[in-house]
Parts: sequence; structure tokens; C-alpha cells
Amino acid sequence: MNILLIEDDPQVAAFIKKGFDEQGYKVKLARDGAAGAETALKESFDLILLDIMLPVMNGIEVCKKIRNAKNDVPILMLTALGAVNNKVEGLECGADDYLTKPFHFEELLARIKAQARRQRSLGGELSYKTADLVIDCLKRTVHRGGKEIFLSAKEFILLEFLMANQGKILSRIKIAESVWGINFDRGTNLIDVYINYLRTKIDKDFQKKLIHTIIGKGYVLKEETS
Repeated sequence: MNILLIEDDPQVAAFIKKGFDEQGYKVKLARDGAAGAETALKESFDLILLDIMLPVMNGIEVCKKIRNAKNDVPILMLTALGAVNNKVEGLECGADDYLTKPFHFEELLARIKAQARRQRSLGGELSYKTADLVIDCLKRTVHRGGKEIFLSAKEFILLEFLMANQGKILSRIKIAESVWGINFDRGTNLIDVYINYLRTKIDKDFQKKLIHTIIGKGYVLKEETS
């Protein structure tokens, strides 16, 4: 695995690099945001580990720059900021996962492996359709009733997962592991926050609702027949 590590703290960078070296992973280090963004856009990587509090250009700006260039490389953010709103900000700018410092290397490694599994699980179909909702996975566009709907990077991945499993009841744990590649924290409402984001964009202006809550079980995307 070829990894770009964008981290300005020498001790954290050395800790991560040592662990990856032992796993046989190839790691390239950038010590500020601007250098990291330039490297990410010039070279090909399997994963980017990105600190948020960086000199020159912060991690949020770096992530946006990478995503604006249509680069879909998985990005895992590393930061000392652990509040839900901080996590949402990181995910909204295009990050795939979020790990709060300090952390054990084993957890970081588990997150990376989960991201690889998620990439494989979402790589099958080119498009999905439920009722008048259509998602083009190649062009990364969403339309309902002929109207284009604009989603953030994480909203798109969540909708793609729901549509790939349309008709199936998906628990919050399953959604967290498959979309974020993380172990579900029962104390967070992150999954519910993103489901509500999708409902506002996908269902609010339409008579037929497609995203349904199954009390005590989770969520399901389906067309109601009644």
C-alpha cells in the first residue's frame, strides 16, 4: 500500500511511519498542508492520512483541494479535535474517516483495512435507480424526478450504499462500518445526522418518501408500494 502522510508533528509522524514500515507499507511524508496538497495531486496514492492543524494550509483546505481536483483517493483525517461538529466538518469537506488523537496504531491500521473493504464493496455497479431517484456512480450525479440533487462527498457515498442495498434494513452499525469504515460508537448521532441531511435533499420536496426509519433496527431505502 502506498500512503501519503501529511503531518507536521515529528513525533506523531515517526510513530506512524514506524508502524507502517513494520507492515511493509510505503509512506511518503509531507510536513505542511501546501506541500501535502501538491504531492497528493502530482502522485498516486492508495490512502492519504491528513492532520487538520497544519502550517501553511490547514487539513480542511487540503481535503477540499484534493476533492475539487476530482481525486477520489480515500482520506483519513487525524486530529485532536474530537467533537461531533468537528467530525462533520471534516467529513463534509470530503474525508472518508476521522481518527482522534491520541490513538493506538492498531486502531489506525484497522481503520485503513476497513476503508479498503469499503472501497471494494462500493465498486460494483455504475448506477442505481429507485422510483424516480437515479444515481450515476461513475459521474457521481444524483437526480430525482429529472431534477439534479447536489450532495457532499460523504452524503453521496451514504446514498450509494443505501441504494446498493435498497429494500434491506441496515443497522447503524452496518452503515458506520460500510460507509465510514469505523467501529460504531453508540454515543454518537453521526449516522442520524447524515440520514437527515439526505432526507432533506432526497425526500423533503417529494410526495413519496424513499428513506424510512425502522424503529429499533435502523434505516431502509425503498419505494413504497401502497
